[in-house]
Amino acid sequence: MQQYILQRVLLNLLVIFMVATLVFLVLRIDTDFVVTQQAAQTQITDPGATERARDIVRADLGLDGSIFVQYRTYLWNISHLDLGESFAAREDVIDEIGNRIGPSLELGLLQIMVALLVAVPIGIISAIRQDTVIDYVLRFFSIALLGIPVFVLGVLVLLLVARDPIGYTPPLTTYRDLLPFPPFETGRGVDVWVNLQIMFMPAIIGGLGTGAIIMRFLRSQMLEVMRQDYVRTAWSKGLQERVIILRHALKNALIPVLTVVGLLLGTLVSANVVLETIFVIPGIGLWVVNAIGQFDYPVIQGVVLVIAVILVFVNLLVDISYAWLDPRIRFG
Repeated sequence: MQQYILQRVLLNLLVIFMVATLVFLVLRIDTDFVVTQQAAQTQITDPGATERARDIVRADLGLDGSIFVQYRTYLWNISHLDLGESFAAREDVIDEIGNRIGPSLELGLLQIMVALLVAVPIGIISAIRQDTVIDYVLRFFSIALLGIPVFVLGVLVLLLVARDPIGYTPPLTTYRDLLPFPPFETGRGVDVWVNLQIMFMPAIIGGLGTGAIIMRFLRSQMLEVMRQDYVRTAWSKGLQERVIILRHALKNALIPVLTVVGLLLGTLVSANVVLETIFVIPGIGLWVVNAIGQFDYPVIQGVVLVIAVILVFVNLLVDISYAWLDPRIRFG
């Protein structure tokens, strides 16, 4: 087991290195455009002064050396957790990520909770009541949630609850922290009620879409497991349906589902760009949208790297958890 974990950690480090290299190359395809946009914000009209402004921007981005020097400096900086400085806020990117990752994590975790609370019982009921009316109804709603884009659903929910007779609008401009400690602390003050008023709508909207994916996977896996010989043997022994479903079928059916949940966990920080923008949640998603509009080169680079690291190591935890769900699995 220890050897397997060590091998996977080394492999993940190689993957992160390749991702970092790819980010470096992609963001240097058209550096002149970024340099020109940043230099233009100085509002200098003199040609000589404009070129000097471009030189300053190149130096800030580390683009004033050869490609090999840039790459070496880039790797050295990220190995020391130096992701550069944001153009807009003039703050270290790593510090800004630390200040903004809390709301994104909270929203993502709430969505996973909603998804599991909805998907697990519905997936089980749909599988054990295959081809009945309740199965058709549950499958219809899951397919509908998969087909409706999250931004459409988010805007639709906001419009519906804001109309009479509900007449409710969440306090979108007064975000408050849920917990008074990092990483969930943003310095905006702690107010559990205000925080949950802002979070519960995007959590339910995103959780239902995520839950539809988990439900479809769980249903198909449950149907496959229910046809196995050991499940038929349990039925023939006269065991209770609850025992057969929960103890014998569900645990084995969860192994492929866990992979899907792991991928969703890995995208907690990055998958809510639209919802954070609609509901004005000061997380990573809203920050990246603003950074793209401002051509904030270091922010985009830093966020991509952080998301890659999170996704890679969440997948490692998912692989290790397989042994808990199925003791027959051995890592060599």
